[in-house]
Amino acid sequence: MRLRTLLADGALGLRLLHGAGGLDAPVRGVMTTDLRDPSRYLRGGELVLTGLAWWRGPADSEPFVRILARAGVAGLAAGEAELGAVPDDLAAACARHGLPLFAVAQEVAFAEITERVVRQISGHRAGDLAAVVDRHRRLMSAGPGGGGPQAVLDLLGADLDLPAWLLSATGRVVAGTARAALPAPVAARLAAHAMTAAASGRPGPYRVPPGTEAGAEDGDDDGYALFPVPGDGGDPHTAALTGWQLAVRADPRDWPAERLDLMAGVAQLIAADRDRREASRTVQRRLAREILRLLRERAAPAEVAARLRVAGPLLVPGLTEPRWQLVVARIEGPAAAADGGGRVAEALLEELLAAPGTVEGALVAGAADGEAVALVPLPAVPGEGAALRAATVLAPVRTVLAAGLGPDGRLTLGMSAPVAAAGGLRGALEEARHARRVAAARTGPVCGAGHDELASHVLLLPFVPEEVRLAFTARLLDPLRAYDRRHRSELIPTLEAYLEADGSWTRCAARLHLHVNTLRYRVGRIEALTGRDLTRLEDKLDFFLALRLSR
Repeated sequence: MRLRTLLADGALGLRLLHGAGGLDAPVRGVMTTDLRDPSRYLRGGELVLTGLAWWRGPADSEPFVRILARAGVAGLAAGEAELGAVPDDLAAACARHGLPLFAVAQEVAFAEITERVVRQISGHRAGDLAAVVDRHRRLMSAGPGGGGPQAVLDLLGADLDLPAWLLSATGRVVAGTARAALPAPVAARLAAHAMTAAASGRPGPYRVPPGTEAGAEDGDDDGYALFPVPGDGGDPHTAALTGWQLAVRADPRDWPAERLDLMAGVAQLIAADRDRREASRTVQRRLAREILRLLRERAAPAEVAARLRVAGPLLVPGLTEPRWQLVVARIEGPAAAADGGGRVAEALLEELLAAPGTVEGALVAGAADGEAVALVPLPAVPGEGAALRAATVLAPVRTVLAAGLGPDGRLTLGMSAPVAAAGGLRGALEEARHARRVAAARTGPVCGAGHDELASHVLLLPFVPEEVRLAFTARLLDPLRAYDRRHRSELIPTLEAYLEADGSWTRCAARLHLHVNTLRYRVGRIEALTGRDLTRLEDKLDFFLALRLSR
């Protein structure tokens, strides 16, 4: 809008005191202030409203107006309620700096002027956004080379001053406004909020209030608006675990309906672009599924190797004779009930393997019996590309996934060791499946295990029957627990420290800050209560396993 529009609005009762030549100046915002120096809050193009509480005499007008002029404001409107009239020296200062000056009658509230400006600007910006959407539609009509989601986010930032980011289901930043970074903790919080809201069936957009994590205080006082990117998941739990979100740093509660509709249109365009890019990987996925079929049918290694030689250049362009690592994932709970868990597990596994810090180029080869399988290519030389680890993949997204899985949902994941030849793929698949079963025996909504754990005692512990585990630990540890309760002693912590110190009296006493004689007394008490001898390897091992099983 322009200053001339405000002056023509009889309901506002503005009187022009100076600056008829500047009435065509565009107004991009409104700010009310009585600070002597409001420069830190000015960005240019504002109509500044002031009640003149800062004015103490003629000498005050010149520096105040100079600050406004340097900031590039559109005009100044001074209220008459404080002084009864606008001072002549203020009008003279505005004349010297070419700044339009209005007088605001006592009966006119600044809130009325602010509401009028905001309403006008919102309407114009909605039109601007329509132009942005149209420009992006033309970009995308040219195909994937047209710029994709990044193009529209750059336009939102540049044209409408709306910092925006495209977030995957787990909070990975797919694209974002170039001049504004979204801290990882904030992205995770937004993703968790979106998962919880989507799983409840509540339609977007979702408003997320400002947070307290690192980086959250930097310019996000209004919080964020999340616009779901439409997908093919009709079930709420499926949508929560696979859907993307368009995040905008703004409070959408005061937005006009036109702007909300147009932002939803932007999300629709991003969805179309996502579908197009997903379709471009159809051939690769089909080849990966064919290789997985051969492995399941126990085809000869020579047949698998021949298929890999033909499919390799398409599966992993530019990577010669790669090593392979297999990853298996399974979803349980409400999302799995919606479609057997296969499709959701596929989408989620592909998302996990696309996250920062993981190997690029992973191919989800499909699902069977609710398990999704991915083929992960690694460079032929081990030192040039480290194998994936379950803890590394799951740690950044554990909290976010727990929000989307809900109280009854679980994700379990297993990883094989890398193999260099086609003949090792069948064994790698079984290894990954077994690692996933080890993860499934653990507690918690998100669990993973890798090949490195299959050569340890932890492989055996989860499969000990519950009744055997309870009887074994009770026989060894219950006498110590009872003694600790009665005497407020610390026999259990002492036993753990003694085993961790490999039976070294000196190291254990130092770790517990005890005299060696006190430590000897406690160990003797442990032996007397249990009938075991902690100098014997067999008894040490039994205590070690009992402590592990009781965790």
